[in-house]
Amino acid sequence: MGNLIPGATYIYERVDNVTYARELGSAPSTRVAVGWDYDEYRPGSDKKIFEHSKDAKLWRDIREHAKDNPALQKALEQCIIIYNLSKDHGA
Repeated sequence: MGNLIPGATYIYERVDNVTYARELGSAPSTRVAVGWDYDEYRPGSDKKIFEHSKDAKLWRDIREHAKDNPALQKALEQCIIIYNLSKDHGA
C-alpha cells in the first residue's frame, strides 16, 4: 500500500496519464502517484511504457537462462561487445 493509510478516505486525481491519491480534506500538494497508463509513451522515448516493460522482462529472462546455457551466455557476451563497440564508435 506504500504511503496510503488503510481505512482512510482518498480522492483520486488524474493528470497527464498519472493517477494520484490524497486523503480527503488534505492539500493537493500532498498527493502521491498510485498508477500510470501503460499504453502511453515514456517521455523521451518512441516506445510505449508497456513495451518497455516487456523488453525488460525478455532481457531479464535471457540473462537468467544464460547462467545455465553456455551457448546463450556466449551469444549474450558477443551482443554486449557489439553494443559497446557500436556505442563507442558511433557505428
